[in-house]
Amino acid sequence: MISRRKFLGFSLLALPAVAGIDAKWIEPSLLRVRNLKLQGGKTARFIHFSDFHYKGDAQFAAHVVETINDLAPDFVCFTGDLIEDRSFVSEALGFVRQIKAPVYGIPGNHDYSTQAPFAEYEEAFASTGGGWLPARNVTLPKHDLQLVGMGITGFDMHSTTNASRRILLMHYPAVADQLGDQRFDLILAGHSHGGQVRLPFVGAIILPPAVGNYDLGYYETPAGPLFVNAGIGTYIVPWRFNCPPELTLITI
Repeated sequence: MISRRKFLGFSLLALPAVAGIDAKWIEPSLLRVRNLKLQGGKTARFIHFSDFHYKGDAQFAAHVVETINDLAPDFVCFTGDLIEDRSFVSEALGFVRQIKAPVYGIPGNHDYSTQAPFAEYEEAFASTGGGWLPARNVTLPKHDLQLVGMGITGFDMHSTTNASRRILLMHYPAVADQLGDQRFDLILAGHSHGGQVRLPFVGAIILPPAVGNYDLGYYETPAGPLFVNAGIGTYIVPWRFNCPPELTLITI
């Protein structure tokens, strides 16, 4: 009969292997839906997702789209990095077209670095009833909201709107500290992937630049409330641990 001490010892030795299996084979496709409720005027219920990094996993992408459609949001916001390899653009945009709600999006660093054809992005996002918004704004009168899109040149600070509430879509979380006197009712960002690997009581062990103090979740910033999404895909290392891919269902 194995002693209790030996059993505990074997269990501790097995933990890294179990964590590795989870990080590589289970958690990267273990999609979760996080709820965020904010007070506001007219109610809007929408999905925020980011960092799709589509690389050909059609089964997981279809699951993401199906989950979004099952949640039946009023609209969807995407905050960059649809792809990291230009050869996947058409297929990735095909999944955007399958979303049964208006999708509004802005580019991330990989959309720029791959020289992705933004004309194709514009067509795909418009086909949902939404729009591609780098340095463009759109007003949603039904929800008393203006969506402000950020691109590589910044965002349009001068457009007029009858909406009393503004939501900023941007890619880099650290930019929240560089918005000057601009104020928003909500700021949405991605880029960090939440670190992909987060240790209990420690948090993310590696983060990309331009994240600052905002690596995952909800923060109060000088420019307004900021929510940083954990992203859908992975980058460099195809692992996630204690940081599953995420859709955020926001009510404002």
